[in-house]
Amino acid sequence: MEDCIAYVSCAEDREIAILAMDRANGTLRDVAVVTVPGADGPASSMALALSPDRATLYAATRAAPVALSSFAVGADGMLSLLGVAPAVDQLAYIATDRTGSYLLGASYGGAKLTANPIAAGGMARSPASWIMQTPPRAHSIITDPTNRFAFAASLGGDCILRLAFDANDGSFRPLTPVTTKAGAGPRHLRFSPGGQFLYLINELDGTINAYAFDSATGGLIELQSISLLPDGVSGQVAAADIHITPDGRFLYGSERTTNTLTGFAVDAKTGMLSKIDTVPTKSAARGFAIDPSGEFLLCAEQNTRSMAMYRIDQDQGTLSQIGAHAVGGSPNWVEFLA
Repeated sequence: MEDCIAYVSCAEDREIAILAMDRANGTLRDVAVVTVPGADGPASSMALALSPDRATLYAATRAAPVALSSFAVGADGMLSLLGVAPAVDQLAYIATDRTGSYLLGASYGGAKLTANPIAAGGMARSPASWIMQTPPRAHSIITDPTNRFAFAASLGGDCILRLAFDANDGSFRPLTPVTTKAGAGPRHLRFSPGGQFLYLINELDGTINAYAFDSATGGLIELQSISLLPDGVSGQVAAADIHITPDGRFLYGSERTTNTLTGFAVDAKTGMLSKIDTVPTKSAARGFAIDPSGEFLLCAEQNTRSMAMYRIDQDQGTLSQIGAHAVGGSPNWVEFLA
C-alpha cells in the first residue's frame, strides 16, 4: 500500500512541507521542503489549493509583495515551480472553480473577491479577470458542485455572499446574501459530498451553521446553528477550519482558543449535525484535512510547529490521536493529494 502525500503550508518560513502518510497507520515521514517565492518576512498564513485534476498546487503569500505561486505536481508528489503571478491583494483563502479554469481568492484585509485565469499548463495568470469588493473581511470562497454559483464568507459583514459564477470569463454576479447572527464571524465553508447541504464555521462565536442548498437557484435555507465549543466555554474564541469526510457521515471543526477539534455526525437525509465529542490539540488548532480514505485527520498546530495525527473511528466518528510530527514555523493549511 503506497503512501498518501500531504502538503503543509508553513507561513513563518514561507515553505511547503511535503509529507508522506502511511495509509495503514497514519504515521508521517518527511519527503521534502519547497520554498515559496516572495517576501522574506513571515506571514500569518499561506493558503494552498489543489487543482481538480490534482496536477497543480497553488500557494498565496500574504506578506508583501503578495503573489500566487503555481507548482506542477509530479507523479511522486514532488513540486516544481511553474511560475509566480502578482496577486491583486493579500489572499486569506484560495480555491479553484470546479473546472480548474480559475483560481478564486478572498482577501481578508482588502475585502475583495478575485478570479485569476489558469493557463493550459496549470499556471495561475495575472491580472485577475474579475475583482469584486465585499463587506469587511472576506474569508473564503468556493463554488457549488454545479459550478454555477460561488459562495463567500464575510467575517466582518456577518453574511454569506451568494454569487452567480460564469466559468467562461470568471465573472461574479451578486445575488441576495444570506445573513448570519450578528457577531458570529463567518469564516470557512464546505459542501456535503452530494452537494445538498452547505456548512459554515463561524470564527467569533464558535458555531457551525447548516444550510439546505437549492442547486437550481443557488438559494440557502438555514437548518441549524450548533456550537463546537467544549461545555462551559465562554468569551472570545477563534474557530478556524471545517471539513467533512468523503462519505459525508462526519464533520469536524477546529478552534484555536480552546485548542480543540470537535466532531459531528451528519444526518444524510436532513443535513443536521449532532455532536460526537471534542478532543484536545497541543496548541492553536488551525487548518486541517481529512485523507482521501476518510480514516485519518491531520491538523496543523500553529504555535508549536507540529502536525497532530488522528484516526477517525469509522463507526462512531470519534477521533483518537496517534501521534504528532514536526514541521516548519506557523503551519496553517493542509492539502492531501488523492
